[in-house]
Amino acid sequence: MEHAMRYDIAVLGGGFTGCAAAIAAARQGKRVILLEASGFLGGAASHCLIFPFMCYSTPVTDENGGQHRHYLSRGILGEIVREMQATGDIRGDSQFNDEALKILLDRMTVEAGVEVLFHATLCGVKKEGNRIESLSVATKAGVLTFEAQVFVDCTGDADLCAAAKVTTTLGREPDHLCQPMTLCFRVANVDKKKFFENRPLWTRLHKEWKEAGRFTNPREDILVFDYPIDGMLHFNTTRVVRRNPVDPFDVTKAEMEARRQVQELLAFFRANNMPGMENARLVYTAPSIGVRESRMLVGDYVLTGKDLVACTKFPDAIAAGNYDIDIHNPEGSGTSHYYFPAGTWYTIPYRSLTPKREDCENLLVGGRCISCDHEAQASIRIIPICTTTGEAAGIGASVSLDGGCAVQDADVARVQAIIGECGGYTGL
Repeated sequence: MEHAMRYDIAVLGGGFTGCAAAIAAARQGKRVILLEASGFLGGAASHCLIFPFMCYSTPVTDENGGQHRHYLSRGILGEIVREMQATGDIRGDSQFNDEALKILLDRMTVEAGVEVLFHATLCGVKKEGNRIESLSVATKAGVLTFEAQVFVDCTGDADLCAAAKVTTTLGREPDHLCQPMTLCFRVANVDKKKFFENRPLWTRLHKEWKEAGRFTNPREDILVFDYPIDGMLHFNTTRVVRRNPVDPFDVTKAEMEARRQVQELLAFFRANNMPGMENARLVYTAPSIGVRESRMLVGDYVLTGKDLVACTKFPDAIAAGNYDIDIHNPEGSGTSHYYFPAGTWYTIPYRSLTPKREDCENLLVGGRCISCDHEAQASIRIIPICTTTGEAAGIGASVSLDGGCAVQDADVARVQAIIGECGGYTGL
């Protein structure tokens, strides 16, 4: 069965990026469809248990010598945080309850007037010249086709770009290896006070076991976060290297390997009678493995790690950030960091959201698959920054539609003005 429906803007991918794009465009009066392959919104946060929000602010000193937090990711991301603070579903500004998040994003998209379709997996694109005419998704009702004037790829993996034969690259140069995939998991019935008090013990024992070859997981340490529910810990510590995140066979192997690594770590805690873990039980592994890096658009401007280190302020900036350049070794152990000095930040140009004109003139990209290199992607990939580039992509789509022009020719000053009016921040 095939059923074609027409919208002003079609957004593919219902993570933070896609929700922000769809909400932003709908608030500009556009008819928007948001297509999501799973049964809920939230993307990496809800489907891969990516938690918490990595840092999206920096301390600054005002003219009176006082210090305060300067938030670099605002707009719709700020709305989400404030809503969850009001309901008690977030601790501080980062440790959120992902089940509450799903419900909140349902409400925010519906209230904005976005039409949402779950269980819709991209399976085809119709393109004429350098314009996408429609995309098709596989559903329980068969293949459904959606026409739109502008499309926004918020899939994280640049799936729409790839299907539309828009130029992308995979991972780092020259070998195209990507940062490792990680399956997050949660453990309950933990005495968290005892567990964290004994961090020196489990850190030392983990090092000893690793040096003795008793761990197959190549990660150099145990990455664990307190989760805002009594007795529950969140682990982000599995590491699967040398697998291609856009090869379904590799992803399948990675997910099986990661679940085996989960059992390996729990066996380590049991074997060492780890204080606080006596009654611990595995309660949840993420539905899908988390992907840090995969395909990236090769667009009008490729944002580089050097741009970030220089804290470049682009004239067409549509977002800002200063999360460290955080590269998990694509080949094995080790994680490298470049930390930005306090009070400094970089910006992301609108041109990193737009493909080259010859590739496509009615497609924008938001999130971790924008046009950037391996080093820049290691910083711009976090959920708060992805939300802001998604919001900018939705606004850019709306502005190009209003102007009757290609996305490359959208009035960037107008895009920046709307971002500001909506509480967002360009970093200029």
